[in-house]
Amino acid sequence: MNFKKICVIGLGYIGLPTAATFAAQGIKVLGADINARVIDTLNKGEIHIHEPGLREAVSKAVEMGNFRAATKPEAADAFIIAVPTPFQENKFGEYNGVKYKLADMRAVTSAAEAILPFLQKGNLVILESTSPPRTTIDLVKPILEKSGLKAGEDFYLCYSPERVLPGQILRELVENARVIGGVTPESAKAGKALYSIFVKGEIIETDATTAEMVKLMENTYRDVNIAIANEFSRLADKFGVDVWEAISIANLHPRVKILTPGPGVGGHCISVDPWFFVEAAPELTPLIYHSRQVNDAQPQFVAELIKRALDSLAGKKIAALGLAYKPDVDDMRESPANEVVRLLQNAGAIVTAYEPFKPDTVSLNDALQDADAIVLLVKHTEFVNFNPAEIAKKTKTRIVIDTVNAWNNEAWKNAGFEVLRLGANKEGRG
Repeated sequence: MNFKKICVIGLGYIGLPTAATFAAQGIKVLGADINARVIDTLNKGEIHIHEPGLREAVSKAVEMGNFRAATKPEAADAFIIAVPTPFQENKFGEYNGVKYKLADMRAVTSAAEAILPFLQKGNLVILESTSPPRTTIDLVKPILEKSGLKAGEDFYLCYSPERVLPGQILRELVENARVIGGVTPESAKAGKALYSIFVKGEIIETDATTAEMVKLMENTYRDVNIAIANEFSRLADKFGVDVWEAISIANLHPRVKILTPGPGVGGHCISVDPWFFVEAAPELTPLIYHSRQVNDAQPQFVAELIKRALDSLAGKKIAALGLAYKPDVDDMRESPANEVVRLLQNAGAIVTAYEPFKPDTVSLNDALQDADAIVLLVKHTEFVNFNPAEIAKKTKTRIVIDTVNAWNNEAWKNAGFEVLRLGANKEGRG
């Protein structure tokens, strides 16, 4: 196929890097997004999200005339849907008395409907948004076929999930393996032809529902494994064991690889995708459901740890370091750090949060100045590199709570701090 123009719908953490990567190969790309402020920003060659290298890529694409943004799609050879699929607010499914979260697919529906006026024979449509199984066939396909064209016959339709790490997106888009799930084998081949423009990793062809399940399996596997690590941190706290030491020893076993615990699981993938399996088949997913329950409850465990360090939370001033869902990114979607802050505030604490990737938060000095405790919630490189002696000059408190195992205990103790770490309370609570 000859792709002269591509339309990418949704210009967030995946859509924008994808659009910029295609544009870098000389393809004309229209980016469509309903946020007019985002459109204005991008057309000036600037960006609205943080991702290393992205500003330069977008600026160059705009300057070369290969990328522009608009609030509506236009006719193109290929359409890529990369819109959010969050949870429905205040609405849950229920099975045998157990409630579970439901996917909000309105953005996918709207994007498919927006393509309808421009869909022509020979076009390719790809859904990238993470979705419950059978979304491509049961939701997107019927919408597009309202055009009178048949998917797999008159136009090609695929599902191809992103599989990239924030902070490494531009590199991993190119280097990682890519799965293309077509509603027909011919659709999968068309999808492969499109991504072959820039993908250097292996491109695997399969059917649409298998591709959807692959994406959910990848993140559910990680979620379940994080859940057991988080449970280990609670058990270690109860039995007076340093969970970090125990994990490092257990991982010496050649067939064991325990992940690291933390304040919870966040982001728009691992904390969301497992629920799509539960929604699609609640009767078959008790392990997935309970793993989600464990990880969603971890912020509460952290809040209790902080309360233990301070005896109480009411009126206590706490400096919270980090609000992003993972280190060295600005993405705060489903962030457990935010949930910890909310729980502390609900308990009466006065929380001042410093997030280095969000310039609109308070400064580090302001957060530390009058704090009764310092709580490390995200393993940003800036925080890892703190000099405890220098921090001691900026704050009156001598209590630090490290929830991500980023700091050297002895260095902080030598600077006069009392250190409490997640899953490393040697006194125990049992």
